[in-house]
Amino acid sequence: MYRRILIPTDGRPGTERAVEHALDLAERYDAALYVLYVVDTTALPLDARAQQIFEYVEEQGRRSEMEIVDRAEELGIDPVVSDVHEGPPHEAILEYVEANDVDLIVMGTHGRQGLDRYLLGSVTERVVRSADVPVLTVRTEGTSEGEETPGSD
Repeated sequence: MYRRILIPTDGRPGTERAVEHALDLAERYDAALYVLYVVDTTALPLDARAQQIFEYVEEQGRRSEMEIVDRAEELGIDPVVSDVHEGPPHEAILEYVEANDVDLIVMGTHGRQGLDRYLLGSVTERVVRSADVPVLTVRTEGTSEGEETPGSD
């Protein structure tokens, strides 16, 4: 049913449930797993520290990716492809999907509602509304209806 599954990760511990779903589906359907971390360059300051911050965030992303890659390889999922991109996260995810012929996206959702959602937006919501492929959204750990995780999308 699925040949190429993408799990975009933001490296937060709460995304574990989405990772578990992606690993399970890749294993079940003998699908390739793509792991993507996007450095949100729109959120970085435009000052002398920007390069240092960018490098730090990129390194954190690579660590997060490698944890997922290692787990996938332990399960025998093959191939597993990981990548770090930069730019607005929802745009980078959608471009990656198209460039790699992904046929399922598995993403965590942090459950932000109301004014926070309106003002801050949601990467997952933007992907859901714009993707040409199915998007499986998984509520992240520590959130439930009406409850938010501090600093979440």
